[in-house]
Amino acid sequence: MNTSLYYIKKPSSLKENAPLLIMCHGYGSDENDLFSFAPELPEELFIISLRAPYAMQPYGNAWYAINFDAEKGKWSDNIQAKQSVELISDFIDYACQTYAVNKDNVTLLGFSQGTILSLAVAMNYPQKLKNVIALSGYLNEAILPEHIEKKRVSHLNVFCSHGYADQVIPVEWARKTPEVLKALGMNYTYKEYPVGHGVAPQNFYDFRDWLKDYV
Repeated sequence: MNTSLYYIKKPSSLKENAPLLIMCHGYGSDENDLFSFAPELPEELFIISLRAPYAMQPYGNAWYAINFDAEKGKWSDNIQAKQSVELISDFIDYACQTYAVNKDNVTLLGFSQGTILSLAVAMNYPQKLKNVIALSGYLNEAILPEHIEKKRVSHLNVFCSHGYADQVIPVEWARKTPEVLKALGMNYTYKEYPVGHGVAPQNFYDFRDWLKDYV
């Protein structure tokens, strides 16, 4: 099985059955961004950081286009977004077949656009995941299943966080996520921090500690 996504990796300290952490960066960034967290995360994790499929000019990458025009204002290309959901889902299969990891202990970590997709993968393919770390993102209903069965997703653990001064993705959008997760019977943590569109040091320490409890 092959993958079309470019990625970088940090092997686990374990020789087999390692918990797998897959990172999905935000709009206009690349695989090196979230990977900077890797040295500070538990050494038993097998960490992979993906590069989004759409190259931007002059640099950076995107999981899907975000367009700005007078007619629609700011809008997302949900067709591309759904295609990227499939790419990430297929990559999980690829990684589990290629490396000595535990397919029942897979975590997706996303930031911003990467979070939107990570949450969508979790809702569309819950059987492939155990945990989601959702930094500075929200649930985009347009790329979620029309009906989500509670019994299929209730095993998932989700850490959500947002800056309440975020000017890119309003915190009000993020605050809707816990309501949905609670209704679906999922185990979740939701935290806010006094920052804009970014990951504060305390935010990192909090999700790192959370991760230690769930992998």
